[in-house]
Amino acid sequence: MMWKFQMDRRSCVRLAVGGTMMGLGVPAWANAPPAGRPVLRVGRPSATGGAPELTLFTDAQLSAMPQTAIMTRTPWYERARRFTGPLVSQVLQAAGAQGRVVKATALNDYSVEIPMADITDHGVVLARLLDDQPMPVRDRGPLFVIYPFDDKPALRTPVHFARCIWQLRSLDVLP
Repeated sequence: MMWKFQMDRRSCVRLAVGGTMMGLGVPAWANAPPAGRPVLRVGRPSATGGAPELTLFTDAQLSAMPQTAIMTRTPWYERARRFTGPLVSQVLQAAGAQGRVVKATALNDYSVEIPMADITDHGVVLARLLDDQPMPVRDRGPLFVIYPFDDKPALRTPVHFARCIWQLRSLDVLP
């Protein structure tokens, strides 16, 4: 089952264990309870128009999802590096999040908006490994949103570079 959280008007977080997804064709990794400390919070608009619904993911849950590896050059490293993790689209699907834009926020509160079309059309990766090793915070970890720049050279633009966010803390889907 997925651990669900909803924030009320007083900004209190209440735990509501969501077992309703069981047996509805949801992959096994989406139903696994979190083991360890959450590394990512995904927020989505409430179906009832109330406070946002939140899903927390641990590294174990993210690593249990299908992994995508891309080897690409970026402005932040001197050579091509291998980034591995689930597709951002898979993480959002596991959280039941749909919308037009995703607001990504880093540990230092830096945020950027990523169009959902980028996420679905370009295979944007939520990297949790750099060169097959976990990324410490001091090296842009633990999570890094990365585009496949070498596979799609048209993405090598300042706009797309700016949408790559490291030290990712949360993804909030906007309607």
